[in-house]
Amino acid sequence: MSRNCAIILSAGKGSRMGETINKQYLNIKNRPILYYTLKAFTQCNCIDDIIVVVAEGEMDYCKENIIKKYNFLKVKNVVIGGKERQHSVLNGLKAASNCEVVLIHDGARPFINESIIKNAIIYANLYGATACGVKPKDTIKIRDSSGFSMEAPDRETLFCVQTPQAFKYDLILNCHNKINEEGIKVTDDTMVVERYGNKVYLYEGSYNNIKITTPEDLEMGRQILEKFNC
Repeated sequence: MSRNCAIILSAGKGSRMGETINKQYLNIKNRPILYYTLKAFTQCNCIDDIIVVVAEGEMDYCKENIIKKYNFLKVKNVVIGGKERQHSVLNGLKAASNCEVVLIHDGARPFINESIIKNAIIYANLYGATACGVKPKDTIKIRDSSGFSMEAPDRETLFCVQTPQAFKYDLILNCHNKINEEGIKVTDDTMVVERYGNKVYLYEGSYNNIKITTPEDLEMGRQILEKFNC
């Protein structure tokens, strides 16, 4: 039986939050943001192992105050992140073992649900690479260097990509190794596999699957938890 591994990225400092600690450790309704993220993946029976990628100097804190405190037994490894997001992903991939599909998810997206996780695995098995997301609600404009509007792309063709992004393990590991060797900078993992000619299937995520980035996002998170009575 194939095994599915989730890599949870929690190494970002989150400077836009204006706090002195990593945003993943900030509380929403008396629980750290990372708690909700790990809870969702732990409770999904399709996930076998979880690897958490943390910032340098935060490993002990994460182990004691999140993983052990809340008894997240599926977390098999905690590793240190790298200089950029892509380096953190590669560190997480190298720590994974004996898995066929790997899901890469932002630790600061705590409102992921089981359906999205399961669909990620289904589509990764079918297509090799997949990512969830939503259609933009607003009209998107392309702006020139002087600040003037150039054009408005057809909204029906646009897609706001979220995480998890899921891949066949060998595919994403090989592609990440290649961009690392070539010194190429990317901002998400779909770009990694696309660079080497692989297609990425996009499926429906959720507007609740927000990334906590600013203080305003924290308040939105509280509202989401109230809505679902979590």
